[in-house]
Parts: sequence; C-alpha cells; structure tokens
Amino acid sequence: MALCVLLLCSLFGGLLGQGGEHFSLDDCCKHGQKYGNNHKECTSLPLISGSPTCRIVQEQCCVTVLEDNMCTIGINVAKEQGACDSLLTSTCETKTTKMCCDCCLLGRAAHELDVPCDHSLSVGYQCSLVSRACCVDGASNNQTSQSGPTELPNKDGTSEAGDHSVPDDQCKGKCAHLCVGNNTCGCLKGYKLRPDGKSCEDINECLLGSSNCRVGERCINTEGAFRCIREVSCGTGYELTESNNCKDIDECETGIHNCGQQFECQNTQGSFRCIPKVKCGNGFIQDALGNCIDINECVTQTSPCNRGHICINTVGSYICQRNSVNCGRGYHLSDDGTRCVDIDECKGPQEVCSGHACINQLGSYRCECETGYNFNSITRLCEDINECRHYPGRLCAHKCENTPGSYQCSCTTGFKLSSDGRNCDDLNECESNPCSQECANVYGSYQCYCRRGYQLSDIDAMTCEDIDECALPTGGHICSYRCHNTPGSFHCSCPVNGYTLAINGRSCQDVDECVTGRHTCAESESCFNIQGGFRCLSFDCPHNYRRVGQTAARLERSDTVRCVKSCQPNDIACVLDPTHSVAHTFISLPTFREFLRPEEIVFLRTTVPVYGSYHLGGYDVKFEILEGNVENAFDILKRVENGVYVGE
Repeated sequence: MALCVLLLCSLFGGLLGQGGEHFSLDDCCKHGQKYGNNHKECTSLPLISGSPTCRIVQEQCCVTVLEDNMCTIGINVAKEQGACDSLLTSTCETKTTKMCCDCCLLGRAAHELDVPCDHSLSVGYQCSLVSRACCVDGASNNQTSQSGPTELPNKDGTSEAGDHSVPDDQCKGKCAHLCVGNNTCGCLKGYKLRPDGKSCEDINECLLGSSNCRVGERCINTEGAFRCIREVSCGTGYELTESNNCKDIDECETGIHNCGQQFECQNTQGSFRCIPKVKCGNGFIQDALGNCIDINECVTQTSPCNRGHICINTVGSYICQRNSVNCGRGYHLSDDGTRCVDIDECKGPQEVCSGHACINQLGSYRCECETGYNFNSITRLCEDINECRHYPGRLCAHKCENTPGSYQCSCTTGFKLSSDGRNCDDLNECESNPCSQECANVYGSYQCYCRRGYQLSDIDAMTCEDIDECALPTGGHICSYRCHNTPGSFHCSCPVNGYTLAINGRSCQDVDECVTGRHTCAESESCFNIQGGFRCLSFDCPHNYRRVGQTAARLERSDTVRCVKSCQPNDIACVLDPTHSVAHTFISLPTFREFLRPEEIVFLRTTVPVYGSYHLGGYDVKFEILEGNVENAFDILKRVENGVYVGE
C-alpha cells in the first residue's frame, strides 16, 4: 500500500496595510481658501490631514479669504455711496466691512486734501493698506497718462535709492521700486526684494522684533513701516489721541454731564463736579440738592452763650437768653423769659413724623400713621408692621418679603407670580431653551434629555455630550476590526487590503482575490485565497510520479493535488518503492478565531480497506505534517472507522 502524505499549512495573521496621503502646505491653504469662498464660514472647516501645521494653514487661509471678501465689500460701498452709515457692526464680519469702508473714505479724503497717500497715521496695518489703496486709486483716476512709473517717496519725501540709484532705463522698466544698475532691482526702506528679482514685499518689523514699541503698546505692521498701538484703554473720563496718549474729556464743554439747572459744571481730571449756583448765607449749609439748611448753632457749637444763659436756635442764627425758668421737654421759654410755652413740633423745621400726619399735643405730639405702620409711643415714630411675621403662611403661597408699609410675595425657582400677586404658577422653563437638545417641563422645574447617541453632562445636566461607543466596555465587540466614533453614532472600518465591510456595517468580509481576479499569480501557478490576502501555489510531482487530473487556476479551501507512481521501464527501484501515491491538500485556517480547547480541524478518510491485500504484500497508511507546525500546535490522530483508515 502506498504512503499517503498530508501537508497542513497554518496561516496566522493577515497582511494589513495602511496608506496615508501627504499634503503640502500649499494644498492645505488652497483647500482652506476654497472652503471659505464656497461656504462663507470657517467654523465647520473639514480637516484634510491630521497634521497640526496643515490644520493651522487651512484655518488661517480660510479666515483670510473671508476677511478679504468683507473688506472688499466695504471698499466698494465707500467708492459707490461715499458713506458707511448703512453698514452695521453687530458681528466680527460686519465690523471688518465697516472698518474697510471708513478707512477707504479716509484715503479718499487724504487725496482730496493733497495729503501724501503714504502719510503716517496710527490707524492699524489693515486700515493703513486700505486707506493707501483708495488714495492711490483716487489719484490714478484724476491723473492723465504719464511717460514713466512714479517712484514711491519716503516719509521725508526723498528716495531711499540715494547715490546708488540709476535711471530706470537700464532695467528696462521691470523694477517695482528702484533700479540699482546692471539690470538689478532694489526696494525702498521697509521692503525686501522678492525671489522674482523685480517686485518688492513689505518687511514685517513686528514679526522680526525690530520695532521700538514701548511697554503696554502693541506693534502693528504697516506697508513699509509699523505702528505702535496702546493695548490698555485710557479709562473712564479719558480718550486716546492720535499721538497714542490719554487726554481728559471735558464733560462740561461736550455737554455730557448730568448737572441740574441749579448747578454749574466744573471739569476735573477724568470727571466733573456740579457746583450750586445759589450760595447760602451765614448760618446755613447747602445740601447735595442745593437747598440751604439752617445750622443749629446751639448744637454744633460748644457753649455759644455765656454761663447763665441758654442758647435758642433761630433761622440763620441763634440768640442767648438768661436761664431764669427751666422748661420741660416739649416746652420752651417764652420771649419775655417768664413762662414755658408749648412747642408745636408739627410746625417745626424738622419733619417729626416722616411723611405721616402730625397732631400737636401739650408738651408732646402724636403721629397718625398710615396703613402698614404703628406708632411707637417711646420712640414717637411710625414703625413699619412686618406683615410676613404677623401672618405667617396666610399672605403668600411661597415666600413673603416685607416692604415699608406693605409686603410683597415672590416664588421659588421654577414658579412665577400669578396675576393675584399672591399665588404661584408653574414656569415653563423649556420656552427659554435651556437644554442643548430636548427639554421636558415638570412642575416647578424641567428635565433635559438627549437623543440617541448622546448622554447628559454630569456637570450642568443640560448639555448633551456625544457617547463614544468605541470607548464603552463593549466597544471592542461592536466592530470586528476597528471602531470610529462620530457625533451621535459610530462606524466600523476594515483593513485597507484584503477585506470589505459587510452589509451589517460591523463585520469584515474577506475579499476573494482569486474570484475577483485581483491576484498576481502566473499562469503556471494556482491562486489560493486566504484571510486578508491570497497565495500563489505551484506543486510539482516527485520524480517517477505524475499528476492525476488538471490543477484548477483557483484552489478551494480543501483542494487536493494527487500524484501517482509512474515508473520508467526497467526501473526496479521505482517498482519496489512501496509508496503508490502522494496527495497534497491545501487548507486555510482563519486567524480571527480563538481556540479554547483541542478541536478537530482536518478530517481525511482513505478508500482502502484496513485488512485488504495489495499486490506483493501488506500495506500501511501514514499521516504526517510536513510544514507549518513550527510551534507544535498541531497533532495527528490515526484511527479506524468503518473498516478504513481515518486521519484527523
């Protein structure tokens, strides 16, 4: 009997590859500019690369496009309408439009006043560029055609070329600023030559740190120079001048004071004072409202009268009388000093009842208090009645707050005061949209809840936060390969090569390259699909053996290539060789499977009876693993089943 040989191939792992695109900074900038032009906003800018540098370039190029568009709108409004009053400044974008419109009007005014277009003003870098452009544009509209280019002057009116400048003819008119000879261009102060050798670009002194701005000032680059702008405001009562200094605002001159008609405004540094127009005479003092109040010299002065005399206050003065009779409280000495006369406290200069009715009595007085007050006979004042303390729980449904002469009801959080001023109605907080997603009103409060894929924040219980399904304890089992979290959901992905996402959106299905024709096997080789790839197999029968049948271009998971003995004439050794046939069986073992116990992987059944005879003698069947059992993870079990040999 021939020896039957089994070749078991164990395949562990797949060929996984990840490909990543690389973008240049120009690509990142172009993408940001295109997105800004198409969407008119940059808050939802999609990132084309994970590089932080590319992200910064994308964002800045997108924002620059938006600012340039807004600025262009403002310049057009200034040129067409000649005013900027129609523009609002409620948002950052409209503020840019308004700024460019105002600065363009500034440049046009400079042209009309014959002020140089490059006149230095501390109006900021962008405003200076816009003003200069509108000024030059106005000059070009009013000038006739000239024979040659105009050289840009410096601040002192002279050219920076000095003795080294030559007529521009030697450079054939290609230089943007200056020609220094030998067909070589140069630039004015504050500029540097571009790589093209003709045009000039501004030097950013602020970026290079070559400015001389003081502490508390911010450097703003301008065309060919720079400006120092004060960062801290001047404060109330001051304004910033064009020389970047703080100047006091004269509220009296500008008419922004709040002094009444009885007062005169007097300016002070950073503020003002209201001085009464009417001056009080001796014996009076002026209050905050300008009224003249009598001074009680008998109280404010120490012993104004001599011993044996009493001091009696009068309007604007006082008198001293001999102390012959001592009058009690509520009485005073008569003019002749012989008797005590009742004092009518109700007619005195001081208001004794504080707005309540006053009734004079001999030696005293009584106050008729209004509703909500009680008269205190000791202090002789009308004192407020605390209704909330006297009638607890009977006036207001929730909270009671005492007020002078009355009370006021209020409600706890989640309620509002009803029309009767005492009861409380439930407040529907959901009408003010306190929740980021969904809101449910409950009695005295509200409850926020989130849509599927979100969870309520533990911090404020109002904001809905995305649930990272991939980070949950079961996140590793959601996707068979890789999980990607998205706002409110997630999606799965498979390895780049060899797999495709299944219909359920979670599992990864192997791509059979042998069926789809995406393999690279030669015509003499057979394609054998494996998990995540394929193998190109080519087997040749041993010497003195020939292949039985035709090997397919694609091998299935358990295809067998069989070789039978074919001896040459007179080859006695071949004839005596007991091996009759050799079989090669190809088996692919999935790698995404975990074996917890020994399992039967391959089952081979022979067709020869166990106790039969074969030509010259007995025979035997042997099962062996020729390759792939490097770590001895596989074993062979030979047994007899139904009269034939079985290998597993």
